[in-house]
Amino acid sequence: MAREFIVPGQIISGAGALDMAAQTLGTMGKKALIVTDEMMIKLGNCAKVEEALKDQNVDYAVFSGVTGEPTDKMIEAGVGAYRENRCDFLVGLGGGSALDSMKAIGVLARYDGRISDFMGRVIEVPMPPMAAIPTTAGTGSECTQFTIITDTEKDIKMLLKGKCLMPGLAVIDPQFTMTAPPKITASTGLDALCHAVEAYTSRKAQTMSDTFALSAVKRIFHSLPTAFRDGANVEARVEMSVAALEAGIAFNNASVTLIHGMSRPIGALFHVPHGLSNAMLMETCLTFALPGAYGRFAQLGRAIGAADASDGERSAAEKFLAALRGLVEELETPTPAEYGIDREEFFGHITKMAQDAMDSGSPQNTLRDMTGEDVEELYRKLWE
Repeated sequence: MAREFIVPGQIISGAGALDMAAQTLGTMGKKALIVTDEMMIKLGNCAKVEEALKDQNVDYAVFSGVTGEPTDKMIEAGVGAYRENRCDFLVGLGGGSALDSMKAIGVLARYDGRISDFMGRVIEVPMPPMAAIPTTAGTGSECTQFTIITDTEKDIKMLLKGKCLMPGLAVIDPQFTMTAPPKITASTGLDALCHAVEAYTSRKAQTMSDTFALSAVKRIFHSLPTAFRDGANVEARVEMSVAALEAGIAFNNASVTLIHGMSRPIGALFHVPHGLSNAMLMETCLTFALPGAYGRFAQLGRAIGAADASDGERSAAEKFLAALRGLVEELETPTPAEYGIDREEFFGHITKMAQDAMDSGSPQNTLRDMTGEDVEELYRKLWE
């Protein structure tokens, strides 16, 4: 069966990527809105992008109102900044929150409505040119046709989709990831691992997405522990930047499964960063998914060297899960309780979270049939 495979219009990666991208940035418009957060300004990362624009004689304004996971309110403020400054293209600088915000601002730049209007339907609107510059190695937002925005009225994270959300330019410069602290390195790296594993074990997997997913999984197991322990290790940072890109391309074309479906409600209701809530769920969710895809998980186990040809499919699959469990523990991933979530409050929201997860459609991509009742039980297992 024929399948479509979508990637950014142009990808520039490696040391010096921003310098190489400057000329392209200079052709995207007359005035950019840089969508970022205050930390990127304090770290000097925003100044580097500003210099690149100045060198091309391109005017710009900065919107630094991205504070944590993006909400519809933040997007409205960003759209206001875009229009007031009469910008004609967008540059997203930061983690997934900044890049997702940039996309949502682009949707509303020429649309008279709210971002929640697009919940449950494919976005097809005229978009300004967009350049995405990630500063973490994890979300993959620089190479996806998705954005995740919280609807503050309904307390849900909306997974919004449309080809128009794909950035025309993705700049993968590892210099920007060097400043990420260990906890951010861990959570975003495990987010990338979720993308790759879920893409590889999705009902929507295809040959091309498999190629990117397998490569990402191998890179992450090899380099994430080093990047976590030694953030100044350039080789590990470069490898993780590439892995995050590969994983993003993989899940953009194969979708995600139950981890992401269950993660979004936790983030919306308890304000847990997206990558961290994914990490909290990995072992529980993949243990459930395993019986539906022993062959796929077995291939992952052999790819990372946790299993070899002498292992049968079930054994190799279980060895992959054991290796993943070890990685999650090595990266000091907290449980919901350790993070500070109240157990009674969590259990009070399980029915809503399960419904929101199933409504997202992601759990149904899992290679094991599952129901809303299964999702509720998996939420309970997080506290065992």
